Amino acid sequence: MLALDHVVIAATNAEELSARYGNQFTIKSIKGGQHNDWGTHNYLSYFSNDSYIEWLGTYDNEKTNKADNPLIKHLMHVLNQNLAGPFQFALRTTQMDKYVEHFQENDIPFEGPISAVREKPDGSLLKWRMLFPLYNYETEVLPFLIEWENPKEAYPDTSLLNIQTIRQINFGGIDKETFTKIYQLKPKKLNKNHFPLQNSKIHFTNNEKLEFDLI
Repeated sequence: MLALDHVVIAATNAEELSARYGNQFTIKSIKGGQHNDWGTHNYLSYFSNDSYIEWLGTYDNEKTNKADNPLIKHLMHVLNQNLAGPFQFALRTTQMDKYVEHFQENDIPFEGPISAVREKPDGSLLKWRMLFPLYNYETEVLPFLIEWENPKEAYPDTSLLNIQTIRQINFGGIDKETFTKIYQLKPKKLNKNHFPLQNSKIHFTNNEKLEFDLI
């Protein structure tokens, strides 16, 4: 079963916006680091159900505007529309290559897998892969799949965990029937408008705005 990995929040100032969330929800965040290929950087808040929030901003607009990563294109669209806030989320898998086969066999357009790396504040490198079912980021949202090279390095020690959990993603980016086909899920696992994840759940809504419940 897929797990919620993280929620991505577009930020004109990642440090400032993460601090505002911290004051509102009583959570602590840390500096994540830089994505040198994309000209972006992030701040992160980790939660007790193995998920996290990423505040994603840009530090080099020239690099960011040239990036061909679908997530970065989506980010720039959101920021250019002055719509800072939650706009995307990632589902964690350990079987990305099988999803590639599934997309190919079912004529589901996709991009990836895209290998990525982030330089952490201590200089070490964190590596992962991303797989994007294609979507029109101006009108809809489809979560991307993420697979960590070393999952243990992707999450901090317990001293940096917040006690809260991201209990639910409220998602209106696409209908649940299409969602189950794309992510190779069995319809019988759908309970009304909810779909269970390993560590959270998705609530399908009619609201195009992506939201999440932090408890």
